[in-house]
Amino acid sequence: MAEYSVFSLIREGLSGHKGWIRAWRDPEPKKSYDVIIIGGGGHGLATAYYLARNHGITNVAVVEKGWIGGGNVGRNTTIVRSNYMLDGNAHFYEHSLKLWEGLSRDLNYNVMFSQRGVLNLGHCDGQMDAFARRGNLMRLNGIDAELLDREGVRKLYPHLDYSKDARWPIYGGLLQARGGTARHDAVAWGFARGADRRGVDILQNCEVTGFERDGDRITGVKTSRGTIGCGRVGMAVAGNTSRVAAMLGLKLPIESHVLQAFVSEPLKPLIDGVVTYGAGHFYISQSDKGGLVLGGDIDFHNSYAQRGNLPVVENVMANGLAMMPYLSRVRILRSWGGIMDMSMDGSPIISKTPVDNLYLNAGWCYGGFKATPGSGYAFAHTIAHDAPHETNREMGLERFETGYLLDEGGKGPTPKLH
Repeated sequence: MAEYSVFSLIREGLSGHKGWIRAWRDPEPKKSYDVIIIGGGGHGLATAYYLARNHGITNVAVVEKGWIGGGNVGRNTTIVRSNYMLDGNAHFYEHSLKLWEGLSRDLNYNVMFSQRGVLNLGHCDGQMDAFARRGNLMRLNGIDAELLDREGVRKLYPHLDYSKDARWPIYGGLLQARGGTARHDAVAWGFARGADRRGVDILQNCEVTGFERDGDRITGVKTSRGTIGCGRVGMAVAGNTSRVAAMLGLKLPIESHVLQAFVSEPLKPLIDGVVTYGAGHFYISQSDKGGLVLGGDIDFHNSYAQRGNLPVVENVMANGLAMMPYLSRVRILRSWGGIMDMSMDGSPIISKTPVDNLYLNAGWCYGGFKATPGSGYAFAHTIAHDAPHETNREMGLERFETGYLLDEGGKGPTPKLH
């Protein structure tokens, strides 16, 4: 497969772009594979890529019930950051962010990662104290963090509501300048192409319908395209984790909820980076096309539906207007919903399972997209070595039995509160 470069772009431009070939193959399933990855989203594709790249395991299939880019990897607000406080999360997300910084070159595919900065706004003395503590812990872990006062925030974003009667008065904020955004579909396509180049089979329109077992081992994965034999199985199906796990009799500490996102009409450059505030739970950035991309809370009732509900629409818009009154004149073009696999402590699960050759990648809550390369890297290591990578050592299922939770938000064992 040809390398992408400025020279190939010029060559194809001069020849009418008639020489481009498929980014990845569309193969028929083999009778068996060393590893089957269930789920062709960002995490599943990244896992297959790193299995081949880092561990030399190329007899791998990624089975996806729909098409590449049709799930959560194409239904998110594209934010990338590593501003976590607890060691179990901080080291993992920082490793992921470092992978982001070289990902386009590694994949030979432009994922449009833009380190435009992520700013968390503070609205009271207590919140600023908490930000100072988080920032100090980030810096102790080698992660960049800068605590800004009110005027520091105003220099970056002069259009926020700084009035005395503001619903959420701005006291300052915590900035991670290395955070930013990436193009979600480019991430999916880049990992798909990269995995395919290393011999991985990507099987689209291949829905898992069941499993064949021999005691505590999976011997085959039943799909809509036939039964496929396997050595090991990795599950990375996000909001459908509980559905697929139920086929194996597994009950996991996960709930599924819908998270909505919105995009506005295109505007001139207005928001340079990503702005969030937890008091109203609202986050916003501006895409390269000029549309404002915004989101807020999950729909708090359980659901597998990839569609939104009007109360959340109203809540997100009200929170946005409270911080940015100028949004009242902006028209929203469209919205979409993705299914969040909310874990009991709000942190992800990358782990072995009670089934001997089954490995689990789930529980990403709001943090799935930003973790894509780090998740694939750690999950591939876990599958290849039957043991966790150092970055996901604290993300095992056993923490829910021992009580050693990764409760980043301090909100207890209630998934919807995370």
